Amino acid sequence: MRILGIDPGYAILGWGVIDVIGNRFSVVDYGAITTDTSMNMPCRLEALYDGLTEIMSKYQPDEASIEELFFNSNAKTAILVGEARGVAVLACQKGNLKINEYTPLQIKQALVGYGRADKQQIQYMVKTMLNLKAAPKPDDTADALAAAICHAHSANTKNILKGVKL
Repeated sequence: MRILGIDPGYAILGWGVIDVIGNRFSVVDYGAITTDTSMNMPCRLEALYDGLTEIMSKYQPDEASIEELFFNSNAKTAILVGEARGVAVLACQKGNLKINEYTPLQIKQALVGYGRADKQQIQYMVKTMLNLKAAPKPDDTADALAAAICHAHSANTKNILKGVKL
């Protein structure tokens, strides 16, 4: 299975594509789609959409894993990130990908075993699990790969449980 992980943002949208065979992961590619602060919001959203559709066309993922919005104290920022997240969901829907959504707590739990893990712990686990020489930069890219790994763990668990009679 090929999974596209997405960490939504309107200035930086992190993405990562991994292949999963059994319980083994291999990184295909990763990066970030960035938008310039001089762009108006509709143009930024269009750039995010176009960038994601290009990535999906190039890598042909089977499913998407998108981090759910974490609401912080700044409502304006949360709304703007929510708009970017909506664009990511739309791009995946239009690309016929199965969309899986996970909270930051679920992603951290899946990678580190602790839902309150910090950025450095997530980056270390992404680097280790994907056998990378260095942690992906920017942080949004590591978070996108973490979302993909989280879904891989979840999908593997569901497949294992299919064969278990309860």
